Amino acid sequence: REHSRTLMNLHNNEAGRQAVYNLAGVSCKCHGVSGSCSLKTCWLQLADFRRVGEFLKEKYDSAAAMRIGRKGKLELIDKRFNNPTPEDMVYIDPSPDYCLRNETTGSLGTQGRLCNKTSEGMDGCELMCCGRGYDQFKTYKHERCHCK
Repeated sequence: REHSRTLMNLHNNEAGRQAVYNLAGVSCKCHGVSGSCSLKTCWLQLADFRRVGEFLKEKYDSAAAMRIGRKGKLELIDKRFNNPTPEDMVYIDPSPDYCLRNETTGSLGTQGRLCNKTSEGMDGCELMCCGRGYDQFKTYKHERCHCK
């Protein structure tokens, strides 16, 4: 079990390094009198952290299910799929269902949580409520303005 997790982590760490490298771009700056480009300096510029994170999230969402084979290496569970490349992510155990309360994982589930009806993000009702539906209500807040 420990060996399979180590191999998975090594593979996914490499996928992360590949993502950072592949998303990096070349940036250049010109030097010279009054805007002339008599000397140009170029360097490899790392991609924006958010861009790398979004890319890796896509890789995570399409990760390949693996197991340890007879030779002690990772192998695909479903042979109908292509073998993962070094840029792809892999997993050994499926993610737990965070919609439901689970003492083992420490997940409190999402039942009873407040969601944002207009959001399409993680806090949006469609995603957070896991297809169970949700109750709508309005709240009114009376505050003193502290005007001057």
